[in-house]
Amino acid sequence: MKTVDRIEDYHAHVYYDAERKQAAERLRAALEEAYPDAVYGRWHDKPVGPHPDWSTQIAFPPELFTGIVGFLALNRGDLVVFVHPNTGDELADHRDHAIWMGKVRPLDLSALG
Repeated sequence: MKTVDRIEDYHAHVYYDAERKQAAERLRAALEEAYPDAVYGRWHDKPVGPHPDWSTQIAFPPELFTGIVGFLALNRGDLVVFVHPNTGDELADHRDHAIWMGKVRPLDLSALG
């Protein structure tokens, strides 16, 4: 049985497109205000790595999981959010341990090695 002490941190990826970028910006600004200790990544206006859509990443420690994931669940509107733990096994973290809010999107798992 795997235990949660293997989780180093989490990543939440907010997916958007040109039409929904402003909604993603508003969501992230509200999240930054509510959770300033998270690490907010760049905006990618193209698919990057395994992600099939434009995205921005939020990295956060396990102790912020409930607050950040709950905040995203309640405030994401029609945006898709992909959350995964980081345990050192990128493939399993993205494929087997993922949490989706909204429509599940096809990841390019070959990008993970």
